[in-house]
Amino acid sequence: MSTESHGFSLREWIFTTDHKRIGVLYLIGSMAAFAVAGIMALLIRLEQSSVGPTIVADVATGGNQYNVWLYFHGAAMILGFLIPGLTGFAANYFLPLMIGAKDVAFPRVNAFSVWLFYAGIVMALLTFVVNDPPDVMWTGYPPYSILTSGNTAFYVFTVHLLGFASILGAVNFLVTVIYMRAPGMGWNQLNMFVWSTVTAFVIQLVFVPVLASAVTMLLFDKYLGTHFFDPAKGGDVLLYQNLFWFYSHPAVYVILLPALGILFEVIATSCKNMVFNYKAAVYGGMWGIVLISGEVWVHHLYITGMPDWIRIGQMVSTLLISVPVGLLAISMFGTLYRGAITYTIAMKYATACLFLFLIGGLTGIPLAMTVMTVHLSETSFVHAHFHYIMGIFATFSVFAGVYYWFPKMTGKLAGEKLGNLGFWFNFVGVNVTFFPLFIIGVQGMPRRYWNYEMFPQFEPFHKVAMLGSLIVAVGMALTIYNWIVSAISGEKAPANPWKSASLEWTDCANPPGPGNFTKDITVSADWTPYNYGR
Repeated sequence: MSTESHGFSLREWIFTTDHKRIGVLYLIGSMAAFAVAGIMALLIRLEQSSVGPTIVADVATGGNQYNVWLYFHGAAMILGFLIPGLTGFAANYFLPLMIGAKDVAFPRVNAFSVWLFYAGIVMALLTFVVNDPPDVMWTGYPPYSILTSGNTAFYVFTVHLLGFASILGAVNFLVTVIYMRAPGMGWNQLNMFVWSTVTAFVIQLVFVPVLASAVTMLLFDKYLGTHFFDPAKGGDVLLYQNLFWFYSHPAVYVILLPALGILFEVIATSCKNMVFNYKAAVYGGMWGIVLISGEVWVHHLYITGMPDWIRIGQMVSTLLISVPVGLLAISMFGTLYRGAITYTIAMKYATACLFLFLIGGLTGIPLAMTVMTVHLSETSFVHAHFHYIMGIFATFSVFAGVYYWFPKMTGKLAGEKLGNLGFWFNFVGVNVTFFPLFIIGVQGMPRRYWNYEMFPQFEPFHKVAMLGSLIVAVGMALTIYNWIVSAISGEKAPANPWKSASLEWTDCANPPGPGNFTKDITVSADWTPYNYGR
């Protein structure tokens, strides 16, 4: 257990082993990655806003510049923002509080993991300093990533650092939940966010080593002369794609599960309702996703030349995973039923997530169907679908969590005027940005093209998308500014502003001091974090 003082000291923050401070460090690092990745997204949208070179230097080097933006945007958003923001920030700060623990099982390992994360962020930022930045997209597909003059090693080492930080966090928090729950707390009394984090960390432990192996083989091929992915030497480029997606599709659920867990906390508290079908959502929904998540990666490779019978099998498994996901969706909507809903800023983001989840889920069905995905694969339809179901959905979930737990972390209330204004800019902006991409995707607009002179009819849609991205940029800036100002000079928050029944609100101060709780926590057999009655 940490015994650090509760004041501010730069030295204490650098050498901290307090899970709450480590959670804040993860939040700061992930938001920094989010900001830079967001700038890359703006550059991408600005470049595509007109046919031909728009902001790239010239036609000869434009593709390389655009590829660097794509690489950094994708890698930083997923590996630098979403996964660390959900399993780093939110899990670190709130999971021990929710289970009545005074700290995590291995505080020093926890501190090591956050600095590995920062080392990965620094490696990624060096992309803009070195003379040969990575030119590998965010996937690192060979043979391009091996033949390009870009520094593929930067990509590989960044993945290694962030992946190792994830593995350390997974071991730490699984041990914490298993052995450090408050006396009397049974498995069916855990918060939904705790369950979602546990299942996400199980996926991380199983699949992160596969990604690490794949990128290491890439490194060896390019710099040590091996031939894992060289068909002329007996290798196979599809081996990398299979290994990459064997991790990267389960990684979707590493992001999705904690995002859903945050939404459950916000929705149940805002509605003052018990979680609808708690056991079905946990054991059928979350653990069902864990069970099936490793069986659906091949739908990313439908057009790579595999036998038809594999496509059919993977189509079935891809559609099958909609069953546990559907159980979670039904549980969330059921929790809303007859609730006394208070539309806080956090609840507005949660409600927006339900809409995004619906659009993203419905547009995923045609991508799972072999007869349709042959035509939609590698088009902007996939791009739009992914952002609805994952990128925007999970980002809004993180924002909902920050607003929900803001009084707990800072002791202050987040400003409502700027918060609401930022929400509406963000919600309107993301729909204006990505919905046009569904339309042109169906009509054949390829993904990743910086110059689409062969499709001039799509230019008006890209202009609308660019306008949407500028609206989002304003909303994100307002949101982050609101957090900073509110943390410094916001109105003092009451002890339990949302009237939550969960331990992090009922049994510790705002913000919690060293050791979290002023007394030992014991849970009765009939206690539940959602005990709101009817």
